[in-house]
Amino acid sequence: MPDSVALLATAATSRQDALALAQYLNVDLLPGTDIAAANPAIVAVLVMDGAQLYLQQTGPKAPGPVTVDFGAGAMRHRRKGGQNELLGKAVGALRRPGLKVLDATAGLGRDSFVLADLGCRVLMCEREKLMSVLLQSGLNRAQTTGDQWLSEVARRMSLNTGDAMQLVESEVQTCDVIYLDPMFPQRGKSAAVKKEMALFQRLLDGSSTAADSGRLLRWALQQKVARVVVKRPLKAPHLGQKTPSHCVSGKAVRFDVYVLSAFTASRSGGTSGETGGG
Repeated sequence: MPDSVALLATAATSRQDALALAQYLNVDLLPGTDIAAANPAIVAVLVMDGAQLYLQQTGPKAPGPVTVDFGAGAMRHRRKGGQNELLGKAVGALRRPGLKVLDATAGLGRDSFVLADLGCRVLMCEREKLMSVLLQSGLNRAQTTGDQWLSEVARRMSLNTGDAMQLVESEVQTCDVIYLDPMFPQRGKSAAVKKEMALFQRLLDGSSTAADSGRLLRWALQQKVARVVVKRPLKAPHLGQKTPSHCVSGKAVRFDVYVLSAFTASRSGGTSGETGGG
């Protein structure tokens, strides 16, 4: 974890829990509860407020905090978005309920949540500990909320902190689809995406590259799954120069689909032998 990040615990937080998290992330635990008192060299402060975590960039003109809140209005609004249908079609979820998807680059979990809302069971992998703790905090709160819809969707999601390529083979083989959404290059026009991705790219500079994404795709294509799906900016080249079986495209983003085999009834509950597009 870079020295540019520190942990701050509010009064609502157990000091013991805060110390344990700081040790896990290998960051300093600030002595007070005021972000303004942080060392100017600190780019962002991870705030632990009871069960909630959020990442706050420092500085006088810093944007608002980055957090994982699956029950937020923006996530509920996204349920009606056309991109959800594109993602569901690319993965195969619109025709085959109950697919198990390995999201190998989970990030802040938004696409994973969409897939879970479409009925998929999603195993998320996130190798960056900073992102992973934010994601786990949001997932825990969603799974224990009194909102029945939100908790049911979140219970179809699980998180593994680490590199997807280090998962045991037997666990990968329980999945129908591997989904990849490389962090780089930066994309999107919304202020929220720009704010979050710009901050993480600054904090995690050099930790993820195009070469890493290419290796991850090559690994995914060697697994015993029905398909691999890669999210790309609309006009970006195919990842790793690997030509997909077909593409599902929208106005700003496309999904490159690599069909490797048929979905099987034993894993997805679909009709054995079907291989057509989602």
